[in-house]
Amino acid sequence: MESVLSKYENQITIFADYLEEFPDTDELVWILGKQHLLKTEKSKLLSDISARLWFTYRRKFSPIGGTGPSSDAGWGCMLRCGQMMLAQALICRHLGRDWKWEKQKEQPKEYQQILQCFLDRKDCCYSIHQMAQMGVGEGKSIGEWFGPNTVAQVLKKLALFDEWNSLAVYVSMDNTVVIEDIKKMCRTLSLSADIPAERPLESLTASTQSKGPSACCTAWKPLLLIVPLRLGINQINPVYVDAFKECFKMPQSLGALGGKPNNAYYFIGFLGDELIFLDPHTTQTFVDTEENGTVDDQTFHCLQPPQRMNILNLDPSVALGFFCKEEKDFDSWCSLVQKEILKENLRMFELVQKHPSHWPPFVPPAKPEVTTTGAEFIDSTEQLEEFDLEEDFEILSI
Repeated sequence: MESVLSKYENQITIFADYLEEFPDTDELVWILGKQHLLKTEKSKLLSDISARLWFTYRRKFSPIGGTGPSSDAGWGCMLRCGQMMLAQALICRHLGRDWKWEKQKEQPKEYQQILQCFLDRKDCCYSIHQMAQMGVGEGKSIGEWFGPNTVAQVLKKLALFDEWNSLAVYVSMDNTVVIEDIKKMCRTLSLSADIPAERPLESLTASTQSKGPSACCTAWKPLLLIVPLRLGINQINPVYVDAFKECFKMPQSLGALGGKPNNAYYFIGFLGDELIFLDPHTTQTFVDTEENGTVDDQTFHCLQPPQRMNILNLDPSVALGFFCKEEKDFDSWCSLVQKEILKENLRMFELVQKHPSHWPPFVPPAKPEVTTTGAEFIDSTEQLEEFDLEEDFEILSI
């Protein structure tokens, strides 16, 4: 068993040529919507990268499903990349994009809460346990490798039960982002005490008509927007390179999920024609909450220089991520897409105002009452802690 784990721990050596220091150049480096001048801001750049939460393979966690694997080495890399993208969205939501992490420095309580969402325990809302079991409903057996679209669908489902972060997750379909659908999903009503809050705008029209304009006001549910794409057949089509890089410049950028067949990476920026990425292919030991309720976060930040790969070596199956905390952020993103992405003759994806008439009607996702997946649906993070997902999975497996 140890030799198998060592094999995956050493998988990083395949890309040893990407581990060299950043070159001495006047070029700009873009990291998740922020630019750094490499020649004069190298330490600032490395600090920005190390602040990103880094999720890797882990071992010695409780078996998934009670009798399943206790390590995700060899199969969980795309799940870990999905966790990294989501974690960046949560950092932007609670702490802001400019938040800095420093080793062994006390962090805001929200940071610890974010970290605890991803611990490798069945009662954590975005744990490897939750993601792997929710993947059963997407046709993936536990221990099977996920693609970018599958992990996006899993995150969309799990977010329905995460009341603390209260994200709206939109995964585009057929390379098309529909503005009308996103606004329908994200616009909620902040209401007076006698009306439940955060119900969809349309459902409350009748109930608020008699109460006048002071009864409610429109609020925006923070948006995690994921755009799965196929940018070529067997390799990325060079025609998409400039548009792909442009996405990392957007202030709303959460980077991209992708990599090579069966090797997923979390891409966070670029330098020239090289993509900069965090690599989950290192196996570390499971870390749990300490007695004081905090998590030792030293293994959740990558302190090594980040890896790089030529963009043309990227597998064409990717998923772009964006975070829009407020409606104005989404409107700004739409303007940037119109200006930078839709100007290309061969567009990377489409942005349309109205829901296509030939598509099924758009229904904002809601928590299902009955589960048909490998994971039991949960009403909140608190209920998740009390519910035995493992027993449920064993029943469904019989």
